[in-house]
Amino acid sequence: MNESFRKLAIFVSTLVGKPFAFFTALLIIISWALLGPLFNYSKTWQLFINTATTIVTLLMVFLIQNTQNRDSRALHLKLDELLKGIHGARNTLINLEDLPDSEIEKLHQEAQKLHDHYQKALDYRQKQKNKKKSS
Repeated sequence: MNESFRKLAIFVSTLVGKPFAFFTALLIIISWALLGPLFNYSKTWQLFINTATTIVTLLMVFLIQNTQNRDSRALHLKLDELLKGIHGARNTLINLEDLPDSEIEKLHQEAQKLHDHYQKALDYRQKQKNKKKSS
């Protein structure tokens, strides 16, 4: 059942991600709007589009979430593989997504400090270069 759902999710997400799907949905909505006067803008006319869009949206949320989860997991595995293969890389960052939010925030702050340090060094180098050019 998981494999069937996976294949369905990939197929549907690929299909609805194309311009044809967008324009088909747009055509359906325009047709519905044009039929409004014929049905005197009745509650049934309104209920039809509300129900249809709610059902489609609900189903699409699950399919898109499944696709997003799979893509995210694959990306993490690829990045983990790169971390394992690069000499000097911090292997502690492998499976980072499994850490508690507080630990991720600490690592983020550490990375921000490192970024700021290197940015200052780059700025200093640029100033030195500019001084040499102007002299």
